[in-house]
Amino acid sequence: MEPQEEHEIENVRDYSAGAAAALSPFAPGPGLSNGHLQTILGNYIPRRAFRLLATEEIIEVDPVDGSRVLCHCHWQPEPELAERLAVVLLHGLEGSSNSRYIRGIATLAWTAGCNVIRMNMRNCGDTDLLTPTLYHSGLSGDVGAVVSEFTKRFGLKKVALVGYSMGGNLVLKLAGEWGAKAPLCAVATVCPAIDLAAGADALHEPVNRPYEWHFLRGLIRRFRRKAELYPNRYDIRCATGVRSLRDFDDKIVAQYCGFLNADDYYYRAASARVIDRVAVPTLILHALDDPFIRMFPETRAAIVANQNITLVETTHGGHCAFLSGERGSERHWAEVNVMRYLMQVTGEAHPS
Repeated sequence: MEPQEEHEIENVRDYSAGAAAALSPFAPGPGLSNGHLQTILGNYIPRRAFRLLATEEIIEVDPVDGSRVLCHCHWQPEPELAERLAVVLLHGLEGSSNSRYIRGIATLAWTAGCNVIRMNMRNCGDTDLLTPTLYHSGLSGDVGAVVSEFTKRFGLKKVALVGYSMGGNLVLKLAGEWGAKAPLCAVATVCPAIDLAAGADALHEPVNRPYEWHFLRGLIRRFRRKAELYPNRYDIRCATGVRSLRDFDDKIVAQYCGFLNADDYYYRAASARVIDRVAVPTLILHALDDPFIRMFPETRAAIVANQNITLVETTHGGHCAFLSGERGSERHWAEVNVMRYLMQVTGEAHPS
């Protein structure tokens, strides 16, 4: 291994100490040192076969506004179910419980003996009919409702949250709001959108416009679908002239989700606002060449100051990709190392 690869992990904290020692060093696969290439190919590199129990449940998360979210749940056998770690997996913007990265880490978690809950955000995974509302980055209460529902139903003793990108913001926000509230015992995130304003502005940079247009096409298509389903609630004309994610958040999210404007939404929905209150072992994986995830200096300072958070930053990895030069499951470095971290801090066995 070349010297530069030996130092591929650049952590804010000493990576050789404590829970972070469970993580393996990351080195990108041959020819994969470009963050954009990592980001794009991360959607296509195959993973282990997805083989879990096909149990599916729909959980009401907010009876106040008549919304439900769809969770795909995979339970370990009784009588161990309640004692086993339950891992709630949350996808990113315009993803779903069937996103490849969610299916990949779900397979690892199941193999490790965990209960697995693949949660869809509102409207995602073809669930537009389950809620009259839109979804946005501030709905951490939905994640909390899912945890509370399954804890009540099955008596879960330990629950860990795993979130990618927008989902990472949601689980960090809940962790800050809940503190040490049981049964939450650990959190892990991959490229979380902690500072929403910084990320939205980064997406509008010329080099990142293809990503922004990809997200916008999906968001506007979803908004039009909601307007068709609930014509008395939404005005499709609000989408006219939307040319950026900030435009969408200002003209649509803010108007229909109770925010003054995009800036108010970004402030109130960002996990950065409560990151100092995270009180359970928490992992944040971030690649320095992620094309559009940014952190403000004050947010980074708050993360470093919180002794419950392990921030791991790699030189390469792109957005939620982390494609290494290894084979098999190790190829998807983030998925394997998230599970290693969770097994370490919760006292469970390591995944096979």
